[in-house]
Amino acid sequence: MIPQNFDYAAPSTIEEALELLADPEAKALAGGMSLIPLMKLRLAAPGRLVDLRRIAGLREIREDDGALRIGALVTHSKIESSPLVRSRCPLLAETASHIGDLQVRNAGTIGGSIAHNDPAADYPAALFALEAQVKVAGNGTERTVPLEELLVDAMVTALEPGELITEVILPVEAASTGTSYQKMRQPASGFAIVGVAARVEKANGKIGSVRVGVTGLGPSGFRARRVEELLQGTAGSDGEIREAAAVVAEGVEANADLHASADYRRHLAQVFTVRAIRAALARAS
Repeated sequence: MIPQNFDYAAPSTIEEALELLADPEAKALAGGMSLIPLMKLRLAAPGRLVDLRRIAGLREIREDDGALRIGALVTHSKIESSPLVRSRCPLLAETASHIGDLQVRNAGTIGGSIAHNDPAADYPAALFALEAQVKVAGNGTERTVPLEELLVDAMVTALEPGELITEVILPVEAASTGTSYQKMRQPASGFAIVGVAARVEKANGKIGSVRVGVTGLGPSGFRARRVEELLQGTAGSDGEIREAAAVVAEGVEANADLHASADYRRHLAQVFTVRAIRAALARAS
């Protein structure tokens, strides 16, 4: 189908973009991998598209004061291939390599993916495991929000009208930390039927710190805190990992669609939690 008619603007600064987005009919365009298909299906009909791709400051990856800062318009392929990301935050680079296909990775952006908040997106699993912070700009305002506060529900975020994601802030990993992202891939789209990211740091032969993020299982990605609690301080034996993974879906309203039933997704969540934690532990060793 053909989208409804709309105006188009391509600002060169964040300030110009925010002025344009003050119009309630305006919609920000990043990579367009989600918005354009919705417009073609007439599920979205913005009166104006504000194309952010000329704002050079949103394409930077840099290390600053013990944190990795990734601009909202950095593409998945750049995250996947960046030597800085691969060395300082390998979990994010690994996760980016699992997204869609080459064309999607070349155009899609990390900021656009977060703002869209598709329940089956890959990034939330890794970003929850990394305890990511998201920098958000409004007209005359700026705030930094934990990802857990930003992602609300399926395709719903806590972004206020007229606000933009400008940067994602991540920790620089210690050498003793192991990470892994494991998922069941939907064959046609590449989306995660279920995906699990694990981040494990060992201390004195035991698990000193563990973070687990999950995507695809429920209406939004989430951090599996109960799994983390059960693993904290253990030796990370196979039995301990399985016992912890068994609770990953507790309290979660599992998605169900033509690709997988709710029960099957709950089963997959346990399987891929075990796999992700095992792989992360092996890399931490």
